[in-house]
Amino acid sequence: MTNNNQAPRSGRRTGLVALNAALLMILSAVVLVPSVDAQLTTPNARVRGDYTVVGGQTLGDTASTVYVLDSANRDMVALRWNDSSKSLEGVGYRDLVRDVQSDPDR
Repeated sequence: MTNNNQAPRSGRRTGLVALNAALLMILSAVVLVPSVDAQLTTPNARVRGDYTVVGGQTLGDTASTVYVLDSANRDMVALRWNDSSKSLEGVGYRDLVRDVQSDPDR
């Protein structure tokens, strides 16, 4: 009497070995390939922001203003809510690095 179960088992085993080999190659390619930091090589690259939001008032305006400080990139933006268009409008922008480096006597 012959056993017909041996042929499918060896075929499955060969398939699993091939699948494991392929997965091992993919894993090694992902692990061994050096990471690319293309965004950080440009001279004006911005890092991920670290934001602080403060509400306040502006002189001569009835609408409240939101001041957004990005301390990682040293920027500040002032935004105002426009009720008629239901959107935020930019009031002003400051580059804090430029402000610190500016001439204090002007």
